[in-house]
Amino acid sequence: MSDTQAPLSDEERTELQRLRAEKASRDKAAADAARRTELERLRREQADAEADARDAERRERAREMMEPDEDLRMPLAQKLVLGFVAIVIAWFIVYVVGGGLIG
Repeated sequence: MSDTQAPLSDEERTELQRLRAEKASRDKAAADAARRTELERLRREQADAEADARDAERRERAREMMEPDEDLRMPLAQKLVLGFVAIVIAWFIVYVVGGGLIG
C-alpha cells in the first residue's frame, strides 16, 4: 500500500464537482428555509407584541374611564340617567307626601 493516491480521472472529477454542487444547493436550501422560519417567527413575535401593546392601551383607557377622578367627572349619559332618577324620586316623594296616597 502506498500513501500516495492516483490523480482523479475526468469522470471522477466531474462526479466530485456535481456532488459538491448538489451539497452546496442542499446547504443553501436549508439555510434559506432556516431564514424563512426565523422571519416568520419574528413576524409572529412582532404581531404578538403589537397586539399586547394595543390590549394594554385599551385596558389603561378603560381603567381611566371607570375610575373616578378627584372631581368625579361622569359621562353625559350617566349624568342624564342620574338626573332622570332624581326627578322620578322627587316626583314620587311629592306625590306620596302631597296627599296622593295619604288621605
